[in-house]
Amino acid sequence: MLGCVVLLGHYGAILVSRQGGARAVPRPAPAGGIDAWPGLIVAQAPDAILAADAGGVIRLWNRGAERIFGVPAAQAIGRSLDLIIPESLRQRHWQGWGKVMSSGVSRYGEAELLRVPALRGDGSRFSAEFSIVMLKDEDGGIAGVAAILRDVTVQWEREKQLREQLAAGGGPAAAATP
Repeated sequence: MLGCVVLLGHYGAILVSRQGGARAVPRPAPAGGIDAWPGLIVAQAPDAILAADAGGVIRLWNRGAERIFGVPAAQAIGRSLDLIIPESLRQRHWQGWGKVMSSGVSRYGEAELLRVPALRGDGSRFSAEFSIVMLKDEDGGIAGVAAILRDVTVQWEREKQLREQLAAGGGPAAAATP
């Protein structure tokens, strides 16, 4: 009889025999097959994935958004993007939003990462980095915008310290010291 150990993992199992051989045994696709995967990715991603309609009303808010912004989906969906935009930036945001919705063109490319201050549910601000995708309807009109966003506050603060130390004449060696 061949002895083996089964190592169970999130994505499947690995069978290891006494003879040293191993083979992966993948788990079956979740209910709904591979077609369900995009929804699972959006729902379970650690980054915030959100979407707003052409009027700037939040229509999609995943678990990552709940974690990063500290606002449950039930409280975010149906509300204005003002929920996450610091008050001092709202006028500029909505001017740009209006231009994009009327023209169908954003000055930011789909692959471009943007960095802006964002607002948590408790009112605190953080540095957010995100990419956007224009959501088009069947006729090619703009239906809304989706964004994938992450909190980059720690990285931004490190970069700021480095810039300050370099400006003060500390040089890169001094900047590397915590």
